[in-house]
Order: sequence, then C-alpha cells, then structure tokens
Amino acid sequence: MASVLVRAVRSCTRLCAAKNWTAHGRSLSSNPGGHSWSGIQYTTDMLAGSSPHKQQVFRPMYQVLDHTGKVLDAAQVPDLSNTQLVKMLELMITVGVMDQQLYKAQRMGLISFYMMSSGEEAVVASAAALAHDDMVFAQYREPIVLYWRGYTIDQVLDQSFGNWLDLAKGRQMPVHFGSKDLHFQFISSPLSTQMPQAPGYAYGIKLSGKKNCVICYFGDGAAQEGDAHAAMNFASTRGCPVIFFCRNNGYAISTPTHDQYAGDGIVSRGPGYGMESIRVDGNDVFAIYNATKHAREVAVNEHRPVLIESMSYRLGSHSTSDDQTGYQDMNIVEQWKREYHPVIRLRNYLVEKGLWDAEREKGLLAAVSDKLKKGLNRARDEPKPHLDYLFEDVHSKLTPRLERQKREMMEHIKEYKDYYPLNQHES
Repeated sequence: MASVLVRAVRSCTRLCAAKNWTAHGRSLSSNPGGHSWSGIQYTTDMLAGSSPHKQQVFRPMYQVLDHTGKVLDAAQVPDLSNTQLVKMLELMITVGVMDQQLYKAQRMGLISFYMMSSGEEAVVASAAALAHDDMVFAQYREPIVLYWRGYTIDQVLDQSFGNWLDLAKGRQMPVHFGSKDLHFQFISSPLSTQMPQAPGYAYGIKLSGKKNCVICYFGDGAAQEGDAHAAMNFASTRGCPVIFFCRNNGYAISTPTHDQYAGDGIVSRGPGYGMESIRVDGNDVFAIYNATKHAREVAVNEHRPVLIESMSYRLGSHSTSDDQTGYQDMNIVEQWKREYHPVIRLRNYLVEKGLWDAEREKGLLAAVSDKLKKGLNRARDEPKPHLDYLFEDVHSKLTPRLERQKREMMEHIKEYKDYYPLNQHES
C-alpha cells in the first residue's frame, strides 16, 4: 500500500510540474484531461475540504414584503403596474374560492378528484415575470400560472368534468390542465415526469435561437426523484435556458421534509450542478417576481439554468384523496392562515396603497361564487367527448393496431350497448 501511495504521489508531482501546477497551498492553473479543476486549491487540512453536517450553514431567504405586507427595502419593489398587482390579488382570491367550491363538488360526487393550492397562491408572481410564450412545465399546484395567461373558470370546470369542451377531451384527471395556445404543457400524474422534459424542450429553444426560456415547477417531493438529478445535470452541462422552480411546501403528501432530506433544502443542490440558485419567501409575490425575472434574464441571455426554491407551507390536504389532520398540526395550519397567508400579505400592501378595499373584495367573492355555481351546473350537463377521441392525438394517423382496437371496441359496444351510458357522449 505504501509503495502504491508513493508512486501515486511521485506521479502527481511529475504531472504538477509538467502542467505548471503549484501543489503546495496554491491553485491549479490548467485543466488536465478536461476536468474542471482550475481554481481549486490544494490543502494539507482534510477538514477544510469537507462539509461537516454539524457546521451546516443555511442559505438565507430573499424577502421584500414581510408577513404583514410592509416593504423591507423600497429599492427592491418591482416595477409592476397597479393593474398587474390587482390582477395578482384577484386571481389569488379566486383560486381560494375555486378550491373551496371544487373540493365540495368532489365530496358531493360531481367530480372525481381535486387538488388545492391554498398557501401557495403567490406563485402567480412567477407567471408575471415570464414572457407569454415561455413554455411552462407544471406539476399540479400551479393552476394560477395558467389562469394568469387567460385560462378561464369555465375551462377549469370543463376539464374537471371531462366533457366535450375539455381541451384534453376527457382523457386526463381533474386539475391536469394544459393549453397549447397558452404555452402550458399538459400535467402528468407521475411525480417529476416534467422535470427531464423541461430542459429537453429548453435545449430545443437554445438550438432554434429563440429568445425564450422554459420554467419547470415541482415540489420538494419531486426533488427526491432520480428524474430531478437527470434534469438538472442535463440542463447545466448543455446550457439549457430553463428555470427550475421548486415549491417547498413542507410535505410530499404526508412525508415531512425532515424525512425527505438532511441537507439545506433544495437550493443547496444548485452549486453541485454549477447552477445559480436562489431561495425566496414563497408567500411574498415581490420576492418571487424579482427572482423569476432575474432567472429568466440569466436563462435567456446567458443560456444557463437557474434553480429557485420557494419556501411556503401547504395549508390544505394533498388532494381530495388525503386527510392532512392525520399528520399536520392543525394549530400551526390555522396560525399560517391567520398570519402568513400570501393573500393577507398582498392585500395589506394594496389596501395601504389605496388599490383595494373590503367592498371590492366582497364583490369579487360574490361574482366568482356565482360564476362557479352556474358553471358547475353547465359543465356537468355538457355531453362527454365522442369515443373516437380515445384513439386520437397520439399519432398523426391511426396505426393499423389502433384501427383494429377501435374497431373491436365499437363492435363490443354495439353488442352490449345497454350496459354503457352512450347517451352521455357526443353522438
């Protein structure tokens, strides 16, 4: 063993001399074999090159508005118009009403499934910082990003019921939204599916020369999947114009973050990929807007990915298939609703500016509730999509196998038509 070590040291010494490295407490001056060693210094202190967990330093969290809605640094207030600010608040309040009404609709058996966004509505600010034609790869708690771009309440309801007006033609679970016109990829149920897809799409943008980027939303749970590593590593090494936006809301369904990772959250992973990373207050629309705007500039102009970790707290159950009372402290949940909710923060700011008041909010709540009530009845009574759609939109032309499957299905339904609610579908 000793002789092997001596040979290794001698070999390193010869290589250092040949490459003009300074091997005694000095930095390397070249890249042997293409390795990214330039700038690394030698040391005889082993602990200087380690990161003991007991000495872990936590990345600070960027904030512009405190939890009461007071500005901490006037120079950090973004250049958003009054119209944009009011639109943000209106959408955040609207999402809250929709969460309540569609949650009830699922419990009544009107729709099969629903996922709430309560506590994470401030993500709308990231949408405001993007160009309209920047591509979005979402998870499932960012519908407000789609609403910002013009997706309507009626479209939400058509998708939730899977009727013939649904853009996905009834082939997706509720809240798995998408829109080609609004540059929002359809949501997939499997965790982190969108993560490797996003840098691939972004790489295509880079090759095309377009001045756009991709934003990929995901949760702290998705960050534990292998797809997250593959996505970030590909994006960094290929210089993809993509923003990785992690909504760290404290839970992956019922698994708290302390059971998901032992390090400093998700933001600490960025440097390992050579990626700029920013931690922001996920309840602060100004912090989210500024961070996303900066990330977009880096992605578009420098072709570098950026990681944003948005620290928030999930105030509802994971979905209608979950019961948060079994694992969350509901006293803490109620405290967050009273003191730290992103709607409270932005509302207080706008009230102080004279841009919002109780009467305006009362009118908005009434209008949204009325639209939802009427829309639920309408969407429920619309016919389901034609059965032909089961086989379309995968290939530009049906393959022989799909033609055979379609023919067999139609023959089966014709024979057993009394067992199928065909009158509920388009004729």
